[in-house]
Amino acid sequence: MSTSDRVFLARLAGIDVFDPGGDQLGKVRDAVTMLRADRQPPRVLGLVIELAHRHRIFVPMGRVTRIEPDQVVLASGTVNMKRFERRSGEVLVLADLLDRAVVVRDSGQAASVSDAAMETNRGRDWVLSRLALRIQTGRLTRRRGQLTQVEWNEVDGLTLSASAPAESAQGTEALLATLVDMRPADVANTLAEMTDKRRVEVALALDDERLADVLQEMDEDDQIRLLGSLDDERAADVLQEMDDDDAADLLGEMPAADQERLLELMEPEDAEPVRRLMTYPDYTAGGLMTSEPVVMLPDATVAEALARIRNPELSPAIAAQVYVVRPPQATPTGRFLGTAHVQRLLREAPSTLVSGICEKDTGAVRPDSSLEDVTRHLATYNLVAVPVVDEHDRLLGAVSVDDVLDHLLPEGWRDADRSEVEAVGGRHG
Repeated sequence: MSTSDRVFLARLAGIDVFDPGGDQLGKVRDAVTMLRADRQPPRVLGLVIELAHRHRIFVPMGRVTRIEPDQVVLASGTVNMKRFERRSGEVLVLADLLDRAVVVRDSGQAASVSDAAMETNRGRDWVLSRLALRIQTGRLTRRRGQLTQVEWNEVDGLTLSASAPAESAQGTEALLATLVDMRPADVANTLAEMTDKRRVEVALALDDERLADVLQEMDEDDQIRLLGSLDDERAADVLQEMDDDDAADLLGEMPAADQERLLELMEPEDAEPVRRLMTYPDYTAGGLMTSEPVVMLPDATVAEALARIRNPELSPAIAAQVYVVRPPQATPTGRFLGTAHVQRLLREAPSTLVSGICEKDTGAVRPDSSLEDVTRHLATYNLVAVPVVDEHDRLLGAVSVDDVLDHLLPEGWRDADRSEVEAVGGRHG
């Protein structure tokens, strides 16, 4: 096996996994082990690999032929596609061990686990051989503590049992470090694999904007459960950071008393568009739309429009066009004049007025238009978003193709198991 002698697993998280032919299969998300009672280094059973659509599978370490700083290569592209489910006694190294409070045996110093290293033993098995610890000294916080490496058997506090589960002595700092570069959808999937207690601990440690992005990628039941674990003030702050249509959808699944309480805690300018969206029925353009598309006044220039759509916080569908309206600019706006698509903006001189190049021939939909009508409109005109206007031709918002897909896909699509393809061997075979 051609690989590094020692691999730190926190650094392995998120790197690509390839088959022998160079085709990407997925990304590493964790490693599976079973702790021992005799303090000997535990064997690493395999890796948790995330495939497309956030489908996670188990790959035994025997099928890994090479581990490099930027990739893992498997012996074969044939893998067991059954969704990974943790068995009794199994421990996820990153989810369960990182940030766990331990004690260095010789010195008695308190520490927390920052990383765990695996390497092959004489029997060619991968074992957890060393730990990277952050020593807690005096009044220094764990973040500022000294980093050191020790052998696996040089610490106390790693034994897991029903009476002393890992999460009871576990912080979040090192785990958060493994999540920082992950997309919100991947973080959402990682949280879904955690226990309720651990999920709440991580959510509390995320800032409002990051947590809002992650919540938007979760199933409704998980959203409600996680939002309900926050105090009302924090929940309202997170709702304010969500896209107004997603916030409206989430609140719409909650009891009326909870809705009103959280809306009252939100800033009025943030709560108002959410309240307005909640008045529209589900599966209509009004219920699907965002009230925050890119809106420009007639005297705005192409340069100003391009500067607006460069905002990295805009989704690709929303950033694909700007909507030109008479004042006022905030939705509901003045009279809708037309749409200027990004391709047209890029072909025009920066000083050109957007009112001179906007198009209205692709039309708009009414807030009571059905999901079927919106879908047909998008398909007919090859659009990624469609404006929504009222009977007075005022722009109310826009429905993007990703909003439509969210409602066309079957309920629970985020967690839908893919069929088992090319299944081989048993769970750890």
